Amino acid sequence: MSLIAISNWVLRKSFIRPTVLKSIRKMSSASSVVGNKVEVNGVNIYYEKAGHGKQTLLLLPGALGSCATDFRPQLEGGLNYEKFTVICWDPRGYGNSRPPDRDFPVDFFYRDADDAGKLMDVLGHKRYSALGWSDGGNVAMILAAKRSEAVEKLAVWGGNAYCTDKDIEMYELTKDISNWSERMRAPMIKVYGKEYFQNTWSAWVDGFKKINEERRGDVCTAELRQIKCPTLILHGELDPMVPPEHPVFLQSGIAGSRMLVMPGAKHNPHLRYAKEFNQHLETFLLKEEPQSKI
Repeated sequence: MSLIAISNWVLRKSFIRPTVLKSIRKMSSASSVVGNKVEVNGVNIYYEKAGHGKQTLLLLPGALGSCATDFRPQLEGGLNYEKFTVICWDPRGYGNSRPPDRDFPVDFFYRDADDAGKLMDVLGHKRYSALGWSDGGNVAMILAAKRSEAVEKLAVWGGNAYCTDKDIEMYELTKDISNWSERMRAPMIKVYGKEYFQNTWSAWVDGFKKINEERRGDVCTAELRQIKCPTLILHGELDPMVPPEHPVFLQSGIAGSRMLVMPGAKHNPHLRYAKEFNQHLETFLLKEEPQSKI
């Protein structure tokens, strides 16, 4: 993939609007989205909540993502508030969950999954469905495997249970933000500042390099066999970041899972085709499932 294509993906995946807190307050009054912070594993984690339905959903954002950037069409009335209680979080070091600064040890996906599970414990939700995009999809799969008693259903898109040398080569092309166009770079610097943005993005690339070197590219392959809940794997037909082999691998590894390909969609179908995407989610989430998977 060309550097332009990669940079476009980075902007779509990571863009955070300036003055996030101010924006959230405005949207909260208009759309009943409420933001708050709670302590989780020694970190003040920011989350947003909307709706009052019987089913609880946990939305998990992608790399450098947050409630403000990754799930507005789902938080702001896109999902049925009468049927769902929707919770989204900013993982540690992202968005409004700072401090601390974000770091990427080789097990960072597992740490995020533990944080997410503990967040739901703190909020008093014993049963919920996990919906994860990109990096958040990886976290959601680990969460579903480790907390099978809590996760009722799982939906993932743009995620990958392993990475390859080609993936790392592509990530390396984006590591130095001075090589990005000003249009791509400026919005991120407005939010994080140049130094934090550069350091965090470089660390994300290095984090994947560690996984590739120390875990032979294994992000969470073993966890796939441990996932017992009904699972929907969505995939954008034209996703430039996640080749079709990845969702196919997930489907083969997660017993009883279903895959849905969205024609014409790329890496962010839940943003670009939000209405259609949300309909797919609701159909899956509201469907009555057998007690056990075969």
